[in-house]
Amino acid sequence: MTLLHVVILAIVQGLAELLPVSSSAHVIVAEELMGMNPSAPKMTLLLVMLHTGTMLAVIVYFWRRWRRTFFNSMPQFKNFAIALIAATFLTALVGGGIIEFIERVLMRNQPHAWIEQLFSHLGLIAVALAVGGVFILVAGLFERRRAQTAAAHELTAVQYGWIGAIQGLCVPFRGFSRSGATISTGLLLRTSRATAEDFSFALAVVLTPPAVARELWRLYQSQHHRLAAVVPAAMPSILGMVFAFLAGLVALKWLSGWLERGRWHFFGIYCLFASVVVGYLNYRGF
Repeated sequence: MTLLHVVILAIVQGLAELLPVSSSAHVIVAEELMGMNPSAPKMTLLLVMLHTGTMLAVIVYFWRRWRRTFFNSMPQFKNFAIALIAATFLTALVGGGIIEFIERVLMRNQPHAWIEQLFSHLGLIAVALAVGGVFILVAGLFERRRAQTAAAHELTAVQYGWIGAIQGLCVPFRGFSRSGATISTGLLLRTSRATAEDFSFALAVVLTPPAVARELWRLYQSQHHRLAAVVPAAMPSILGMVFAFLAGLVALKWLSGWLERGRWHFFGIYCLFASVVVGYLNYRGF
């Protein structure tokens, strides 16, 4: 993997992160097209670090908006903290349960089974893109129908509970857009788009550090528990995080306004189209 490869993947991640089209799927397809193995420990760590870079860009870009929305008063902050903790707990419960089932039951015959070994299967990504696309399409059409109805700007326990649980379904599967699924869940539960987006990205910020820790541990194991070998192996990922941060800031300035004005169901149509493309690449042997 060269520096040019890292820059290309960072740009792909930066452009796709804000949109509910599964940035992970786009990065993995780009890796496949460049002859890389997306399920290798170095590559899965790179994927998570690219997400870390764009998440830092999201924090920088949305901080003022989040401060007005979630930190304007102590009651607001308290409600936000409770919602974030509860939703993250449900994500860990659902996502962790699925991962344990896949690794310990479905992959029990494979030595050192990790769910990341499935990340190079474009067929699974194509299916996940299709499922996510249908979900986004349904939510977008629902949002259009309720256009004249006032949407809630504060999350209820039912709303953030479902958002957290649905996020758990996204964690094990590349292609099932996390932001697309969580925001769509909010829309279907009559949450305003802005509130659903803010909460979705806040959840991603909480989810990123454990994901980084998991991939570092996987890389450490792949290097036969030699800490000295981890640092050079992780260097491309650190560079990728920096480039993804810069690409993410540029993309946020370019895409955020369009995202607010855009029609949500269009992203579902795009995911369905992307599913067909990825399915074709899988058929062709990538």
